[in-house]
Amino acid sequence: MPRSRCWAGSVAAVGNARIIQLRGSEAAAGRRRPGRTAARNGSAGAEVSGAEVGGAEVGGAEVGGAEVGGAEVAGAAAGGSVGAGTGAAARQSTVQDSAPGRPDWERALAGGLAFLRRRITGDYEVDDFGFDPDLTDHVLAPPLRPLYSRWFRVETQGLAHVPDTGGALVVANHSGTIPLDAVMTMLAVLDHHPAHRHLRALGADLVFRTPLLGSLARKSGNTLACNPDAERLLAAGELVGVWPEGFKGVGKPYADRYKLQRFGRGGFVGAALRTGVPIIPCSIVGAEETYPRIGNAKTLARLLGLPYFPITPTFPWLGALGLLPLPSKWLIDFGEPIETASLGAAAAEDPMLVFNLTDQVRETIQQTLYRLLMQRKSVFL
Repeated sequence: MPRSRCWAGSVAAVGNARIIQLRGSEAAAGRRRPGRTAARNGSAGAEVSGAEVGGAEVGGAEVGGAEVGGAEVAGAAAGGSVGAGTGAAARQSTVQDSAPGRPDWERALAGGLAFLRRRITGDYEVDDFGFDPDLTDHVLAPPLRPLYSRWFRVETQGLAHVPDTGGALVVANHSGTIPLDAVMTMLAVLDHHPAHRHLRALGADLVFRTPLLGSLARKSGNTLACNPDAERLLAAGELVGVWPEGFKGVGKPYADRYKLQRFGRGGFVGAALRTGVPIIPCSIVGAEETYPRIGNAKTLARLLGLPYFPITPTFPWLGALGLLPLPSKWLIDFGEPIETASLGAAAAEDPMLVFNLTDQVRETIQQTLYRLLMQRKSVFL
């Protein structure tokens, strides 16, 4: 029989003192201790090992030739599941923390204590790609919400086109010099979709080679932009996001704003065809104005190993202050899904069909961008 554990917590306020009592009752199998978890990614060769609770030991991860350090895996093993959740304990604490009638500070404190308890006891899950939904929901996403709701004032349309369950591929335009559009799209789906799904973004290898950024990208659900990883996620029923313009889109000059660049060779269409999932065109307006690129220091970019070194109206002239994005008004539209299941997996080997589908997705996004630009009253209002 499986081991069980029940925690009961009570918080009593006496003057300036706060007493927290945790009582645990365990089955005969004894207390489950946080252990070591080794997560192996067969398609991209990712391996995360040697993680200990408390962060004393962290092993590196190699993904498609890019080394990712600082991956933290503790507690229960992922067990080969790609779309692992945060576990019953995390879901239960979320329900309790949102109970009506409790002050905001008390809910926040209770949620923080519950999160710390899960990290200490290892009562959370990490999948084969290093995705830590508990850390994403409680640590990584909250600081981005003021940027989403107050700075960019993002409005979403068509979220009903994103399925509540099952695999789907969200394909979006890319812009803005710094890829904030990917982050805002992920947050839009997590916070505003009825099922609060995690969008698993496919990123360039530069992201995972960058210290700290690579580790955070892994923990927040991103993985390397390659067909094996994309198909594995889609086949497991995950919602996957791809920005096929790549650096050509995110690093284009401000003069070329909202003009889509080439969508690669249609690799994302092949992944959708092989797994039979719908393709959802996503159009993003507002990112182009956050860091308007008016120049490119190519020599400095080569020295730093970057695809470009942007010069904007505020950077590098204002120093660190120039890194603050301009408060443009954002609109994110999720279009009607393009069905692929009826075409069959063999259609992925037909280059003409792949080209036509790629062009259809690109043209849909381009026309939607024009419509959204007409709908937006002002760049900053």
